[in-house]
Amino acid sequence: MNKVTPVFIISIIVSTLFIAWGVIPESILGNASLNYVTNVIQNFIVNKFGWFYLLTATGFLLFCIILIFTKYGRIKLGKDSDEPEYNYLTWLAMLFSAGMGIGLVFWGASEPMYHYHAPPTGEGQTAEAARVAMRYSFFHWGFHPWAIYSVIALAMAYFQFRKGTPGVINQILRPLLGDRVDGKTGILVNFIAVFATIFGVATSLGLGAIQIGGGLASLTTAIPNNVTTQLIIIFVITIIFMISAQSGINRGIKYLSNVNIVLAISLMLFLLFAGPTNFIMDLFTLTIGGYLQNLPSMSFRLFPFDQNNDWVQSWTIFYWAWWIAWAPFVGTFIARISKGRTVREFLLGVLLVPTVFGGLWFSVFGGSAIFLEYFKDIPVYDVIAEQGTEAALFSVLQNYPLGMIMSGIAIFLITIFFITSADSATFVLGSQTTNGSLNPPRLIIFIWGIIQSAAAAILLWTGGLEALQRASIIAAFPFAIIMIMMVFSLIKAFNQEKFTIEKPVTKKEK
Repeated sequence: MNKVTPVFIISIIVSTLFIAWGVIPESILGNASLNYVTNVIQNFIVNKFGWFYLLTATGFLLFCIILIFTKYGRIKLGKDSDEPEYNYLTWLAMLFSAGMGIGLVFWGASEPMYHYHAPPTGEGQTAEAARVAMRYSFFHWGFHPWAIYSVIALAMAYFQFRKGTPGVINQILRPLLGDRVDGKTGILVNFIAVFATIFGVATSLGLGAIQIGGGLASLTTAIPNNVTTQLIIIFVITIIFMISAQSGINRGIKYLSNVNIVLAISLMLFLLFAGPTNFIMDLFTLTIGGYLQNLPSMSFRLFPFDQNNDWVQSWTIFYWAWWIAWAPFVGTFIARISKGRTVREFLLGVLLVPTVFGGLWFSVFGGSAIFLEYFKDIPVYDVIAEQGTEAALFSVLQNYPLGMIMSGIAIFLITIFFITSADSATFVLGSQTTNGSLNPPRLIIFIWGIIQSAAAAILLWTGGLEALQRASIIAAFPFAIIMIMMVFSLIKAFNQEKFTIEKPVTKKEK
């Protein structure tokens, strides 16, 4: 087994202490409880530094776009002779499953409904509110989050596969910090990345269990969506994803990701044609135009003259912080599967394909939900208010043909997404705590798998999942600064690349 690193030891200790802190009831600790403390810190960061998150996320997107059109786009993420390890479909399926799969299923119908009823400005439940709802759903899951992922994934793939450095976060900063990345500064950088990953993924596992429980409850009254059901779900899926994780990235994650993408496309196409097809495609077309037209203004939108409007803080800034918190996990995984691709090919694939697919997904599921309320007076939002966000998808599906069957397929899809997310996360945590090993020891993967599932289960039991989610987002603030340093480090390294000018082939040479 690879030598146990200081990052591994520190991360294990701190994660255990945080879980223990979250288990102690607020009634005992009062203002010293995890829930209270994280809530205060998050509110401070969001209220005081919301502008910072908006500028940072938009800056990352501009950086990626500029790279695509410069000579640096020709640089290969690997040696010049390296070829991609995975074909396009498998590559896109794996990065999509790790990046947003379970989130799209969870929020696909519910987020547009929230914005439709409570838009950032103006009256809710109007045609304009529906247009704004879809536009912001595209915005929150489109270019910006994938640009955030791209920055860290690009930097890690470049330094690991082209420069031959260990695949850990601190090594990206070597052009800026020099040998300090090998000392305490480097350990701190890697710990922040691991901390955000541990609790971000643990929270998502808890939310995934809640949605699977909600789906089962919608199919049969014999299975209540309570904590007991959710704990059983976590236990069963933990066994499955641990088996998958032990098989390695080229088997378990690869095969499950391909299954994911096929199931997701099948479910989406079914609802597209079983539902209001023309309305959905018209809405998709309209929203694409509105999204691209309003992208600059949405990217910088705040409400300085309306101090009572906290919509941007509650949604956009929260999302940008959440994506940054997830960036160490998703970025490391995307880097691992992107060896051999050029910078331009990588950025076009990571930015465009998931954004278009995500937009179509929201148009199908969110559009179908809005159609039910706007034209059919079916109160989908009331179901969310009564049964929770996790019930939105199943409420929509059961208002269209073969609703029960489609709900069953959706539950299976969520389960597979759940497994691949946890599977990918154990790989990333194993890699980041064994000095960037491309094939982390199985024991390390096993330990991280148990910690993730235990954190999700314990915090579900005590009701502290939201506190861990906030803790992960709080870690996003220093990590955003680290990511800005990554951009400058990457630029410095790119400037040292030597580019050969390709001479035109003459007739004689032919």
